[in-house]
Amino acid sequence: MSKPLIVIVGPTGVGKTAAGVSLAREVGGEIVSADSRQIYRGMDIGTAKPTPEEQAQVRHHLIDVVDPDRTLTLAEYQELARVAIEDILSRGRIPFLVGGTGLYVRAVVEGWTVPHVPPNPVLRQVLLERAAREGAEALYNELQAVDAVAAARIDPRNVRRVIRALEVYYGTGEPPSRLQRREPPPYDVLWIGLTMERARLYARIDARIDGMVAAGWIDEVRDLVARGYDLDLPAMSALGYREIGAYLRGELSLEDAAALIKRHTRRFIRHQYAWFSPDDPRVHWFDVGQPCLDRIRELVLSWLETHGS
Repeated sequence: MSKPLIVIVGPTGVGKTAAGVSLAREVGGEIVSADSRQIYRGMDIGTAKPTPEEQAQVRHHLIDVVDPDRTLTLAEYQELARVAIEDILSRGRIPFLVGGTGLYVRAVVEGWTVPHVPPNPVLRQVLLERAAREGAEALYNELQAVDAVAAARIDPRNVRRVIRALEVYYGTGEPPSRLQRREPPPYDVLWIGLTMERARLYARIDARIDGMVAAGWIDEVRDLVARGYDLDLPAMSALGYREIGAYLRGELSLEDAAALIKRHTRRFIRHQYAWFSPDDPRVHWFDVGQPCLDRIRELVLSWLETHGS
């Protein structure tokens, strides 16, 4: 019996959530979130979680999994996603894996054998202090020296991921890339990619960030800080939270903080496209700048006729 899995990927702000909800509702599906920030409780506005209305229409999994001071490893996410997908299939529903965290999506769909190395707080602190003292490039250069393959998959500016890779190396004595073998799971996968002309997407992102601020994002960050969640936590590396924290401390004007969030989001979008290339033959790409939901729906319905369980 085939195990269908529909994957919806694309850059932040392109409309993955809305498309996923619409499609899942029509075909009897449920959504497994593939977003590395929507796993955190209390971080709702800034991570653009599905609204209560959207979650009422279609059941969502792997949202609000842990508190912001808890680190969820890639191996843990992968296992939770697999359990959720199997649960959905066992009830005769169609699983949709939806999100822009390429690492999450590919670990699940490509069956990465992710090393189960627990976080090492002492080593992390040492490496963080080194990054502050010597610069992020020093850590990245160290990772390149021990595992050039793993380094090539990581943005040198993403200190958190560089440190995690070094943590795996020092914890196992093996290069992370050697530990990440692939054992594809038994799913028939339909890949759907959503994209948009870059200038239009950036304008849409700018408007969304302004809307988040108007919807209470500042109060959300203020509340998280008041509850004892330090802005230096890995969870707070989510786009915008530290910038708003700087505003709350009086280090930035709100206008400057918003401008910085917009700039960082554009950079993040460029990085997302590196994970899912328009040249990837597995992915059916749709330009959502044009009406395309009907065409996506036709593709999904046709595919399910031959791949549905």
